[in-house]
This record gives sequence, structure tokens and C-alpha cells, in this order.
Amino acid sequence: MASTQNGAAAAAGSSAAGGVPPVDKEVDFANYFCTYAYLYHQKEMLCDRVRMDAYHSAVFRNPHHFRGKVVLDVGTGSGILAIWSAQAGARKVYAVEATNVAEHARELVRANGVADIVEVIQGTMEDIVLPEKVDVIISEWMGYYLLRESMFDSVICARDRWLNPGGVMYPSHARMWLAPIQSGLGDKKMEDFDMAMNDWNLFVEDTQSYYGVNMNALTKAYRAEHEKFYLKSSIWNNLHPNQVIGQPAVIKEMDCLTATVEEIREVRAHASLPINRDRTRVAALAGWFDVHFRGSQQNPAAEEVELNTAPDENGGTHWGQQVFLLTPSLRANEGDIINVSFSMVRSKENHRLMDMDFTYELQESSGKKLPAISTKIFLE
Repeated sequence: MASTQNGAAAAAGSSAAGGVPPVDKEVDFANYFCTYAYLYHQKEMLCDRVRMDAYHSAVFRNPHHFRGKVVLDVGTGSGILAIWSAQAGARKVYAVEATNVAEHARELVRANGVADIVEVIQGTMEDIVLPEKVDVIISEWMGYYLLRESMFDSVICARDRWLNPGGVMYPSHARMWLAPIQSGLGDKKMEDFDMAMNDWNLFVEDTQSYYGVNMNALTKAYRAEHEKFYLKSSIWNNLHPNQVIGQPAVIKEMDCLTATVEEIREVRAHASLPINRDRTRVAALAGWFDVHFRGSQQNPAAEEVELNTAPDENGGTHWGQQVFLLTPSLRANEGDIINVSFSMVRSKENHRLMDMDFTYELQESSGKKLPAISTKIFLE
């Protein structure tokens, strides 16, 4: 998750045709891009061994994709992917970064002896002009549950403008997963919500008693605000594999060489999730992603590499998983199936965040279906 500013530009550029509100670039920069200018944030990503090992392996186990080639690193951040590309034999690397961390990237490029190969360009993918087409686009663009942050828009823009025919994308493919889980997070969030409402009720009583003002007219709005925060917002978590109590399902697959902005602006899917544990409570659904470095059909990788953010007993990645609470939860047995209809669309208030709708129903092993339940969850 590095940064180029063109996600905003792409969204703004498509607003007239698609009815998408234009994006204020200055607000977008303040809310999103400036975070990546801090070294502490870069360090968090650089310390993610799963992330680092996957990209390092993908580059150095497939040197034929880099040796003598021209590479574009979209959202270079610290510049490490650009440095690796040069070390793998690239003839030229253009490393594009929207924020002031570009200065740190230049310093690292010089310190690692590849300044004659790597050119760090501070700017947006929409605004920069390269002197040539490229053979490889490499980027770590993935956000929480893959698409949060909408940075893949920038990669698509770079691909469509600068990638040579027969060129390759690193990563080349991506998938989104969904699975039923057991977790105590829902109980904890409900306790927190109840405490918040109890505190509000005391506040209403005290304000009436001491100051003669009835605040109860705001109780409904306060409740809605706190329901969203505690019960209807996705929760970051690093789950243990034992918490997954059913068969995960792929709900979205992407070929990074052909995917479009329209394709990722709104994701809709249906999934049937068989339960594989008896007498269990399905407290939530969990989402994660994986990406693959396999080149293209025309120019395949010598060795395919996968970066997987699934629940891991060793702690996983900085992306973790996104937990979507089911309120109410479901009691289920082995052989039951949870049928889920799912949609994920960009928030109207902030195109980098996602609004999600779930409709879920329990189909018992006997074939009986319980009434469907709908809930809205915010990926913020």
C-alpha cells in the first residue's frame, strides 16, 4: 500500500460519464496520501515478512521479466520494489510517488548504488509523462480486503498509458475470499455499544436534572451513530485458522492485465458457504485476499509466487482480515449452508472507502431455509 495520486484523478475523470461525484484532490491528499509520506508507515509495510518475501521471490525468481527491461513502479513509497527491479537486471526503472517520501526513495536508491537505473518521479500517474513505454508494471496497491483505498485505479491508468504489448503486471492476478467464522468480537462490540448507550442515558438524565434541557431528542441519532461504529463497521483482525468454521469461497477474481475501473467500482457476488463444524455459532463473515505473480499467457512467469492474507497461525500480514459481524449471529451445524448475497460499492462520501450490503440465510442440512437477514457494513 504505497501511494500515487491518480486514484483520485481517475475517479474525477470518469465522473461525467458514470455519474460518480468528482474527487477533491486536495482533500483526498490530506485524508489519504499524506499518511504514506511518514517513514513509520513505510516501516510497518517493510516489516511485513509475508509481503516482502512474496515480492522479493516474485522478482528474483523471474529474472527474465526484468533483465534488460524497462520497469514502472506505481506508488514506489520507500523505493524498495524499484531497487529490487534494478538489482534483478532492469535497464531502466521509473519509480512514481505522489508524496514527499519520494525524497527518501531517492536517498535509498543512491545508497544502494542503482541511481543510474532508478529514476524517482514525484507526481501523479495522470500528470507524469514517461519518455518511453515499459515492459513491466510493479506495484503494491492492495488495500484492506483488496480494494479499499482504490489505488488499483492508478495501476490501471499506468497500464493503459504506458505498458508495452506483451508486457506483464506484478502482481498479475488477484482474488477476494469470504468465509464464516466464530469469534467473540461481536459480543465485545455489543458490550461496548450497550455501555455507550447506558452512558448516554445517564447523560440525558443529568442534563435534564442539572440544566433543565431535554437531550432525549438526540437519542435516536446517537444510537445510529454508535451502531455504525460498534456493530456495522468492519473490524481488522488477524484470525487463527481454527476460527474459520466453513468452506471459504472466492467472490471476485481479477486479471490485472485486463481489469477495468468499472469492474472494481462495484463488486456483487453470491456465495454458498458450507459449515464444517457441529453445534457452532456463526458470529461473522471474514474477508481476505490473495494475489499471484504468474506473468501473462503470452509471457508467463518461470515460477509463480503467491501472496496470501488468509488466516494464519503465525500471525499473517499487516492487512489481516476484515471481520463483518452478523447481527444477529446464527446457530449452525455441520452440513448446514450459509447463502450470502454480497455487494461492495465505493462510498459516496469518500471513494477510497466501501459500503457493503450482506443478505444471509441459513439453509439447514434438511433443506429447510430460515428467514433471510440483511445488514449494511462499512469498510472504513
